[in-house]
Amino acid sequence: MNFLPDLHEGHAPITLQQLFGAAFEALDAWEDEPAEPMVIYEDQIVPIGIVFESMRACTDILPRTLSDIVSDTLARNPAAAGTEISTFGDAAQLAGALVEQRRLCGETAIAAFLDHHRVDKRRPA
Repeated sequence: MNFLPDLHEGHAPITLQQLFGAAFEALDAWEDEPAEPMVIYEDQIVPIGIVFESMRACTDILPRTLSDIVSDTLARNPAAAGTEISTFGDAAQLAGALVEQRRLCGETAIAAFLDHHRVDKRRPA
């Protein structure tokens, strides 16, 4: 049910590029909330992971302003250190991995919390 526009021979329409920028800003601002940030596209709420997935094969060069935001955000992640990011696709692949990592960490933390606070400790979770 992905209603985002498709890439055309590796190129994204400007609306998708702008949405990508909004998604990256949401990723950069994502603090300790367990829920994945959302962005709005044509009156529809879209998880940022979907935006990044849609841009994985994009060969368009990142604009300088967006490149700075991407570099700052990804610099905080040791797994992305030293990675060359020149296209939307490069940034989308790394950002998608970060989103997935945050999802998994959130689910693990919730499971650990629930297990720790079980009423009947004799029964497995």
